[in-house]
Amino acid sequence: MTVNPEASRRIENAKNTVPHHVAIIMDGNGRWAESRGLDVSEGHHAGFENLRRVVADLAERGVAYLTLYAFSTENWDRPESEVNGILALAIAVIAHEAEQLNENGVRIKHLGRVDRLSAELREELERAVENTASNTGLTLGIAFDYGGRAEIANAARQMIEDGVPIDEINESKFVEYLYTADMPDVDLLIRTGGDFRISNFLLWQTAYSEFYTSETLWPDFYGEHIDMAFESFNERKRRFGKRI
Repeated sequence: MTVNPEASRRIENAKNTVPHHVAIIMDGNGRWAESRGLDVSEGHHAGFENLRRVVADLAERGVAYLTLYAFSTENWDRPESEVNGILALAIAVIAHEAEQLNENGVRIKHLGRVDRLSAELREELERAVENTASNTGLTLGIAFDYGGRAEIANAARQMIEDGVPIDEINESKFVEYLYTADMPDVDLLIRTGGDFRISNFLLWQTAYSEFYTSETLWPDFYGEHIDMAFESFNERKRRFGKRI
């Protein structure tokens, strides 16, 4: 994850306040491919290539937590050929990138279900999580087969199964049962591709996040586009419901 001199210059010129936890809805791979007359699979390849740039950039900027919406619970409804392509690409990317991320001190967490994943993909994810568990650099959350409503329902179900007394149920206790139990709430939620939906992503964790949307499609969202997102974040007054 080497940052080139141009990226270093941008980072030095950026405002000092860096969001502690950034989450990104990586939208636009298909439209990126279509605009170039390519198959949608090429868009997903380009999207995964950009992931490497963005992880390196945000780690260099000092972001402590980054969560990426890689595959939602609803994405299973896409054409079978596209889904199979995404799953195969995910296996290849995790197998190829996990070692480098580990060398750079990145801790990988998987957020989402595992029961619907292939044995190969599940093993790659589990290996990446296990091998990087003790790292102290950027925590990279990979939301794969993830849905915010499903996460909340699962947390409630687990609390019931664990027999948590009703007088002990509060927000702090509930957080312990979320996939992000050891991660802070999201400070900055970025969506690429121009839409303004949160698409069932981190519903609990984004309650007071600053939302930033960019017309830029995900494969092209890096460098100066991240600068603009951070500059917008720095212009916000985060009141958390209080009058300041």
